[in-house]
Amino acid sequence: MSKLSIADLKDLRGKRVLVRADYNVPLDDKCAITDDTRIKETVRTIEFLTERGTKVVLTSHLGRPDGKRVESMSLRPVAARLAELLKRPVAFVDDCIGEKVTKTVGAMKPGDVVLLENTRFYAEEEDNDAKFAEKLASVGDIYVNDAFGTAHRAHASTAGVCKFIKTSAAGFLMQKELTYLGEELASPARPFLVILGGAKVSDKIGVITNLLAKADGFIIGGAMAYTFLKAQGIGIGRSLVEEDKLGLAKQVLAKIQALGVKFHLPADHIVAQKVETPVAGQKKPKVEFKNPHQSSDASIEVGFCGVDIGPKTIERYRNELMQAKTIVWNGPMGIFEIPEYSAGTFEIARVVAAATQAGAKSIIGGGDSVKAVKKAKVGDKVTFISTGGGASLEFLEGRELPGVAALSDK
Repeated sequence: MSKLSIADLKDLRGKRVLVRADYNVPLDDKCAITDDTRIKETVRTIEFLTERGTKVVLTSHLGRPDGKRVESMSLRPVAARLAELLKRPVAFVDDCIGEKVTKTVGAMKPGDVVLLENTRFYAEEEDNDAKFAEKLASVGDIYVNDAFGTAHRAHASTAGVCKFIKTSAAGFLMQKELTYLGEELASPARPFLVILGGAKVSDKIGVITNLLAKADGFIIGGAMAYTFLKAQGIGIGRSLVEEDKLGLAKQVLAKIQALGVKFHLPADHIVAQKVETPVAGQKKPKVEFKNPHQSSDASIEVGFCGVDIGPKTIERYRNELMQAKTIVWNGPMGIFEIPEYSAGTFEIARVVAAATQAGAKSIIGGGDSVKAVKKAKVGDKVTFISTGGGASLEFLEGRELPGVAALSDK
């Protein structure tokens, strides 16, 4: 890795280390944390720093408060859970800049940990405002970015602060993400298969283009498959399709064919009728999918839409994946949030886990894919689960991530 790593840092005792974590965790209606994965993932970085006698000042965002103080998006519950995981007190400051923060950090002793309030309570955070970044940076002698999930955003706490702190390094989680999504895929063990799902071709076209030269094959599911099928002249009924991307889909298919890369599209589907019922006082109608059944082939009958991949497709995809040595998965195979249409996504998750147990390396990126792997209860049977949804996607596209680019070079 060309950027400075936390392991490269020397003479840390007594230093104030500003750590950008990704504590954008899901909360229920009582502000209780429902998934603490992102908090657990930062423990190694924090313990490394506290063991070396630093004063750890943590900063993060949570949700989209749009520059206003929203109590339901406070990081206070994170401080409590982090203290349990670290088995040491974690002080919480209900602001991220200003006198309270300066006073609290000034009173810290080596080994202390402080968590500051949600940076997005200030509009200046997302604007990457220089004055705001300078105020954030004022409580750190060293900056460590361990928030891969926000590395694709050029915000004050992810990129701006690096202009005001001389030494900026990647934390262990950031380093792990860059290793698996970058270095491991630079020369992957073959066959190398890429599974892509989700709603839009436009969301994944960059990944396909960037990995075309490396991948031995692509396995496609989700609504993006219907755009590719329609581009081939196959009937897709009322399935979700990006009409304005049909030309692009044809170009991609032609390029794939010319390169001789395998490109697997569904051979059958689970289809249903989409019924929209207006709801009084609400802009969006209630959406239901009724009369589900399996299609006989890749085409979808008029009046119906695809909601999942079918059993023939699952079997075909299983055969391909069980031969793979490297697998990258981003995006579900169908509307997996609805139990009746989750079989395809969950079965692919189980197949990826089985392929991993058989010796393949599997990398799961993207929020929905991560949810699927966990819901299928195979999260501990894959090689690596990325904490970054949009960031992992942009990294796989080959884009430069501002939060990484801003770090000090080795």
